[in-house]
Amino acid sequence: MSAEVLQHPLDAVRAATGGAGDAGAGPRGSSTGTTDAERRRRRREVLVLAGLALLALVVVAVYLTVNVRAGWAFVLPFRGRRVAAMAVVGVAVAVSTVVFQTLTANRILTPSIMGFDALYQTIQTALVFALGGVAVASIGAVPQFGVSVVVMLAASLALFLGLFGGARRSLHLVLLVGVVLGTLLRSVTALLQRVMDPSEFQVLQGRLFASFSAVDERLLVVAAVVVAACTAVLWALRRRLDVLALGRETAVTLGLDVRRTSLVLIALVAVLVSVSTALVGPITFFGLLVANLAYALAGSHRHAVTLPTAALLAVVTLVGGQAVLEHLLGQDTVLSVVVEFLGGIVFIGMLVAGSRRR
Repeated sequence: MSAEVLQHPLDAVRAATGGAGDAGAGPRGSSTGTTDAERRRRRREVLVLAGLALLALVVVAVYLTVNVRAGWAFVLPFRGRRVAAMAVVGVAVAVSTVVFQTLTANRILTPSIMGFDALYQTIQTALVFALGGVAVASIGAVPQFGVSVVVMLAASLALFLGLFGGARRSLHLVLLVGVVLGTLLRSVTALLQRVMDPSEFQVLQGRLFASFSAVDERLLVVAAVVVAACTAVLWALRRRLDVLALGRETAVTLGLDVRRTSLVLIALVAVLVSVSTALVGPITFFGLLVANLAYALAGSHRHAVTLPTAALLAVVTLVGGQAVLEHLLGQDTVLSVVVEFLGGIVFIGMLVAGSRRR
């Protein structure tokens, strides 16, 4: 059976079991209850997506227009660039997190927790330590962006493609290596920062927090094109993601080439995370926050629903949070700090809930 012909992976399971176990089915396996339940579920999915899309438009409109009394020609492009950066980063982080959690069959792990952000911090620290803050600033935004993306992409592909290269490799080994490498990179970063000149360390601090206020337009265009292309490919693979979410054995039974699909997905996740992190900086727990909110809000495991739900939630969270910080709190803090705080609480809560269930 070919995975491409499946409208939904559960269709094959229902066909094999004669529809047994479907929620809402009649006492004699009648399809009437199942059809009604399916219609209600689809209606809920449409309402959720439509509501989030409308909310995203409202939040963006409010952010662009509130407190603007004059100088529209300057304010709108200035704020519009920030909105575009938040949208690109939000979509990249949300989509890559949902796909990564499908690959790992774990809703706690994210690419950032696996060490991608630690790699970015190590790259920035090494550049400032070796060249100095003035020299790094004189390099220019485009070369720095290119170096960060290339190094992060090469390192992540080498890690995951190497570990997934065999016919049967333990996913737990991949996760363990990622966590260990992340710890190692953070230790190297901390060591370099301790022996760094205090003035250089002050320059470095501004580069280690995600910022949407100073994004280069050229980098934004490149990042938007890359993120759009990767997202389009992942959308085309959404049914394969549904099959993969059922488990390796079930996916193989349904005719999916699990190894090849996993390699493609890992490569796309690596590109998305590398580009988004190099564009604005690391946001460790943001993906965890929006992905789990998307699962709860969507009420469905279909990636045709969870992927756009997570992307829209990411845009609403970033743009809405930035609007609150700028217009209500007077930009007294950085948005990434607030997001990290909330995401960290969610992460700890999920760990505690998981330990209690055991």
